[in-house]
Amino acid sequence: MLHIDIPSRKEVIEKAKSEGKKIAAIYPIHYPRELFRSFNIQPIEVWGPPKTDTKKANAHLQSYICSVVQSGLAFYLEKQLDIADIIAVPHSCDSLQGLGSIFKDFINPKHELITIYLPREKNKENVEFLSNELKRIYKQLSEFCGFSPSSEKLMEEIKKEEEIDEIVDKLYRIRENLPLSSRGFYAILRSREYLSPDEFKSKLEYILLHASKGRLKKTGVVFSGLLPEPMEIFDIIDEMDCFVAMDDMACCMRRVYGKGNSDDPFERMAERIVNGPPDPTKGNSFNERFGFLKSLIEISGAKGIVFYNVKFCEPEYFYHPILKEKLSKAGIKSLIIETDINEPISQQTITRIKAFTEMLRENEQ
Repeated sequence: MLHIDIPSRKEVIEKAKSEGKKIAAIYPIHYPRELFRSFNIQPIEVWGPPKTDTKKANAHLQSYICSVVQSGLAFYLEKQLDIADIIAVPHSCDSLQGLGSIFKDFINPKHELITIYLPREKNKENVEFLSNELKRIYKQLSEFCGFSPSSEKLMEEIKKEEEIDEIVDKLYRIRENLPLSSRGFYAILRSREYLSPDEFKSKLEYILLHASKGRLKKTGVVFSGLLPEPMEIFDIIDEMDCFVAMDDMACCMRRVYGKGNSDDPFERMAERIVNGPPDPTKGNSFNERFGFLKSLIEISGAKGIVFYNVKFCEPEYFYHPILKEKLSKAGIKSLIIETDINEPISQQTITRIKAFTEMLRENEQ
């Protein structure tokens, strides 16, 4: 299997600081990486992190808030984000919107606080709304950083991200030809959460160079949900002679955006997010979600879908009953797993994953 060295978040932050960059700690899910980079700001995403002690956060949050938000707030309260200059909270769901309000109304952080209001559904009006929202954030960043990048600089950063999205999409489509374990593949994809575009792109191009003409002789599955934590879940999949052939995860495929059409940088960034893959937090229809999942099965040749859901994630839960029914009628097997990013994988989860993947393998023979 191919091995690629990936620097840690800490190493990337230290390097960015040494280069005179500011650091933005950004919570999930959708945001314009290119807008922050135009201001010489290094985005570092905060997906929890996993295995965080959430006691301090529990004083601010209800017990039924998802572990991603609980851990994210606890991480801040433990002063683990003090190195950041900016805190950005996209209002992706009620829990994250609540987190933004806690920062603004109760904690009042020393950092520059940016909230990002995201529209729902794909239409022209929502592109216009998000475009105006991004102009507001541009103005706030200009005042904070003391300069305003040109439209040319914005377009340069946008095109870098578009090129990277194109390569990531290609890697997904040739996934069975890549000499990488499931964990290895997703460790690289998720390094986009904090690497610079140039460094991330170089790793993608290195993978492309080593793509083989043979295929992994394993049974493919599609993973759906917020994020694959703990990452040991991939080891269990691989042990069962299976692999994650495609995904519908918020931290990965749902943020592989297509190219924008507009020559206006703000409208182009908005187009990319609004017209991106369907996402429960964006309120896309059941038919859009089903059609997208079905297309992932067809593209990858996967034999089933694992909904790997973070406990108390209401947007994900909302879609499950109808999606499971639609998938069943289409002859697509699915499994719903509930997880907490701060807890180890339970034996029950391991047993269910193994039983499901074994069934898929038997059906393939």
